Amino acid sequence: MTSTHQAAHRTGSIMRLRILIATDTYPPDVNGASYFTYRLATGLAERGHDVHVVCASASGPPRVEVQDGVVLHRMRSVPVLVHPTMRTALPLGLTGHIARIVDRLAPHVVHVQSHFTISRTALRCGRMAGVPVVLTNHFMPDNLFAHAHIPPRLHGVVGSLAWQDMIRVARTADYVTTPTQRAAELLASKGFTRTVEAVSCGIDLDRFRPRPQDRAQARAHFGLPDRETMVFVGRLDEEKRIDESIRALPVLLRHRDVQLVLAGTGQRREELERLARSLGVAERVHFLGFVPDDDLPLVYVAADLFVIGSVAELQSIATLEAMSTGLPVVAADALALPHLVRPGRNGYLYPPGDVAQLAQRLLDVLESPDRRTAMGRASRDIAQTHDHHRSLDRFEQIYTEVRPRSWTLSRSASPAARQRDTTVAA
Repeated sequence: MTSTHQAAHRTGSIMRLRILIATDTYPPDVNGASYFTYRLATGLAERGHDVHVVCASASGPPRVEVQDGVVLHRMRSVPVLVHPTMRTALPLGLTGHIARIVDRLAPHVVHVQSHFTISRTALRCGRMAGVPVVLTNHFMPDNLFAHAHIPPRLHGVVGSLAWQDMIRVARTADYVTTPTQRAAELLASKGFTRTVEAVSCGIDLDRFRPRPQDRAQARAHFGLPDRETMVFVGRLDEEKRIDESIRALPVLLRHRDVQLVLAGTGQRREELERLARSLGVAERVHFLGFVPDDDLPLVYVAADLFVIGSVAELQSIATLEAMSTGLPVVAADALALPHLVRPGRNGYLYPPGDVAQLAQRLLDVLESPDRRTAMGRASRDIAQTHDHHRSLDRFEQIYTEVRPRSWTLSRSASPAARQRDTTVAA
């Protein structure tokens, strides 16, 4: 750590940093990695740092724009054929474009959010310029299988190849983080041998807070009947296993006046609507579609509990937002979800695919108002440990401490990069 950094830490402050964040998904994309990157960039900018983001153009042509205090370098893009709501950067000319940004900006750190086109290019350019590179992994092959229309019989082979590619890129970064310890263990199991730090994606505890007195008003805002409400927020895609919650409804309706609210878009909406009709529960399943960010907290306020059957969550920001709002959670016992749900304390887990067990666990919560209230309080308490301000604090510390690993670069560090530590403390 330099003397400037040491002085900054002694005085309780962090020097003003120039940070280049590279991501292959950024708003208006709708997914957890996109939202995390947006909150990271804007949160760092609010703290006075000079934050630049390299991402795909939302419309096609390249452009530079300033949004919420962050400079966005939008790379030329085309639609993703297997995922028409997303775009990807064109590789032609990308390396030169990002290399020029790195040379002009002379960032103190490059923080990449994946191992795909933009991120791996920025990682390579940062390494060539002698700039420290941090990589945060949000990747799970399961999230790509449905979009790429890969037959189930090939999931094992394709998943293995995808992990090998991800690990190969991660090994060239100077420091690697993931949202949870379970995600770090997963990387180790796939062959990554270096230390991986778990840094929560974090949530805004002020935006997502318990407001039980506003529940009826929130339901009215979305045109929902005023009855017991289970909610899911996220993509309506295969790995989310939303059909299991719909299949549980006929059992629940024998005992409770309940409805299921689904907030989000995805490839399986029409299929899920057909399923609800075939089970005779269509009027109890409400599809909100895309919910603007300003209205998102109200979705949780309208609910009595949160249900998620996903088998591909490295953290699940939506689950954390629900917990922060004071909701009990019934979740699949898969990947990172067991790290959020403490059975009997703030909710329950169920074996993925076991609809009968899911229905019973939902009833366990719904049938006892006192238990529901106690579990909601416990959810809020657990969520407190994921305050996004803590996450920002930790990333600031990582940025000031990380140094390029000692290996031969393909070219010498640029003059701009050699001057990057001359920034004075803010």
